[in-house]
Amino acid sequence: MTLEDHLGDVLRKARKASGRSLTDAARAAELSEPELTALEETGKFTKRPNFFALAAALGLHAKKLEQFADGWMPSPVEIGTWRELRLLSTNREGNAVNNYLVWDEVTREAALFDTGWDATEALKLIQENELALKHVFLTHSHEDHIAALGQIREAFPKLHLHTNSKASPPQHRNRANDCLHLGSLRITNRDVPGHADDGVIYLVGNWPEDAPHVAIIGDTIFAGSLATGFISTDTLKKNVQEKIFSLPAETLLCPGHGPLTTVAEEKAHNPFFL
Repeated sequence: MTLEDHLGDVLRKARKASGRSLTDAARAAELSEPELTALEETGKFTKRPNFFALAAALGLHAKKLEQFADGWMPSPVEIGTWRELRLLSTNREGNAVNNYLVWDEVTREAALFDTGWDATEALKLIQENELALKHVFLTHSHEDHIAALGQIREAFPKLHLHTNSKASPPQHRNRANDCLHLGSLRITNRDVPGHADDGVIYLVGNWPEDAPHVAIIGDTIFAGSLATGFISTDTLKKNVQEKIFSLPAETLLCPGHGPLTTVAEEKAHNPFFL
């Protein structure tokens, strides 16, 4: 799976979040404005920017930015370590989004984290593995993450919905310190507004054979990048640092877009964090 954001995406997000003009950023990068525009659009450059000056201007970590530009990728994750965790990906008009199916291997009780654009593959996995889908957990209410909710509810009308959306009935809203058991698995939540006002991540622990915790992180960070801070980039970064980077280094991070990563990888390599 390719990275969700290329170099140009990282630079454009950082420039807009910092309030820097294209002129100022191009000057720092020692590029012309057309050269920087092309870099932001394509992620590619023919003339190497001055990454250290550009990073300083945009509030990025210079060394991490340069590593990203030189082709950094997170180390491959062997998802089989978490035996009953599946990554699903659906695509609509070039927008690929991840969602995740988790179940307890003894009780066969299952939970779906976000729905993606289409639930066909999720429903197929549920049937093939003889699962009882009990819960749907939403990381936020943007369309690409909830588009197939009706399809799922039609197949499982009694499932319980978990969300931070204020538009949902109170019985479906997450509460602070909620702890839900899915067989032997334990699911908790942490609020992470910034990309969306109802942003939330879910932590899944107590995996067989002591596998590390799994964090379903929606649109907070992606491997090597940051989600767009539609509400507030500063709030989003603060929540990542306090709610995600505070987790154990080996925690598996399951983002809404792009490849799996870990807390250790992102702390060491994500240029948005100094």
